Amino acid sequence: MAHDCSTPIISEGIYAFDARGIAKRFRHAAIFGALNALQPGETMRFCNDHNPLPLLTQIEQYFGDRVIISPVSQEPGEIVIDFVIAH
Repeated sequence: MAHDCSTPIISEGIYAFDARGIAKRFRHAAIFGALNALQPGETMRFCNDHNPLPLLTQIEQYFGDRVIISPVSQEPGEIVIDFVIAH
């Protein structure tokens, strides 16, 4: 069962996305859809149970400089990364 990310949302324009509750076969599509829905200056706070290195590479290749990848925390079973949409 997915739990809330322990890293709190303390700012407007940051949207939580807990991938642990999404079926694995749909995760990448859901993540890309969420990133495409964000406006410049908004952030998706991504939470997962493992470090998604292939996903990070795909995001860098697809979005380029449009998405800034910023690690927040790396606790066992809870990796938190902010994806910031550049201005």
